[in-house]
Amino acid sequence: MIKRLSIILILSGLIFGSLFAFKFYQQQANNQFKPPPPAVVAVTEVIQVEWQSSLTTIGDLVAVSGVSVSNEIAGIVKAIHFDSGQNVKKGQLLIELDTETDLAEQNGLLAQQRLAQIQYTRSKKLSSRNLVSKSDYDQNLALLDKAIASVKTKQTLIEKKRIRAPFSGNLGIRKVNLGQYLISGTSIVTLQQLSPIYIDFQIPERYLSHLKPEQQVNLNVQAYPDRIFKGFISTISPLIEKNTRSVQIRAILPNTDHFLRPGMFAEVKVVSGPGKQILTLPDTAISYNPYGDFVFIIESAEKGLTVHSRLVKTGMSKEGRVEIVKGLILGEQVVSAGQMKLRNGMLITIDKKPAPGERTPEIIK
Repeated sequence: MIKRLSIILILSGLIFGSLFAFKFYQQQANNQFKPPPPAVVAVTEVIQVEWQSSLTTIGDLVAVSGVSVSNEIAGIVKAIHFDSGQNVKKGQLLIELDTETDLAEQNGLLAQQRLAQIQYTRSKKLSSRNLVSKSDYDQNLALLDKAIASVKTKQTLIEKKRIRAPFSGNLGIRKVNLGQYLISGTSIVTLQQLSPIYIDFQIPERYLSHLKPEQQVNLNVQAYPDRIFKGFISTISPLIEKNTRSVQIRAILPNTDHFLRPGMFAEVKVVSGPGKQILTLPDTAISYNPYGDFVFIIESAEKGLTVHSRLVKTGMSKEGRVEIVKGLILGEQVVSAGQMKLRNGMLITIDKKPAPGERTPEIIK
């Protein structure tokens, strides 16, 4: 009896095990043929914007007037009349060197001048009565002229020890101290005229016909990335550089707020033509390969949204967007992020957020 029961249990286990194994393999086979979920992608539209034709290059900002103020005459610093970073006017006194010895010598020269004046006046009266020779009269006149010249020379020397601002502008950092002995040519402080300011840059010679004086120039600097500074071309060099085959250009900008500083590196855009309406897409929407540029178009089908690749012809690039010359029309929807996982006819799901390059800071957060 026990033997028969054991055989029944074994047979039941084999039957139920076979059924479970069959169901497991059947489920695995069904999973292999189950279609993958739709890919999640970001989508954008073809829009129309107005772009101005421009020539883009780089340049350096240069002060209209900029010098390192220095002393012509050696001496000891007696007084300092400015602070670092101060805004000064033309002719404003900056430094006084010690002139005590020079003033004493000037007093002696003034006494000699007075004596020469007395001798000349006396000889002039006597000469009118023919009581003195013509040579004595001429000698006294020459002595007076020499005395006057000596006084003027000393006065000029004293004035040169009073260093003044050669033009109006902004001072840099003071490099000298009170009581310091300055040899001739010592740098005291830099002086820069910040308004207006120049931008120097080069343009290839093939674009020379697109340039003319008074042409508008737009400027971007790293210190103020969201601001555009406007100016105009003031000078076009008549010489073409042999090594670079480019022409040197100088433009001038008002710079009334003094944001721009000499020595800054800038991106320059020369407006070379009137604005025109063009179709654009974010540069993230364009895929590149050796056969040409293409995008993935969004299409509606019975089973949902699908994608299809299409070749396009691109043009200029500006501020993260690309001009679409051929292949798309206004308002068409294309994939702007997630193209790497796509193929023609594939089902997609549109992400509610735009591509990272098109998100505002609030959305990125």
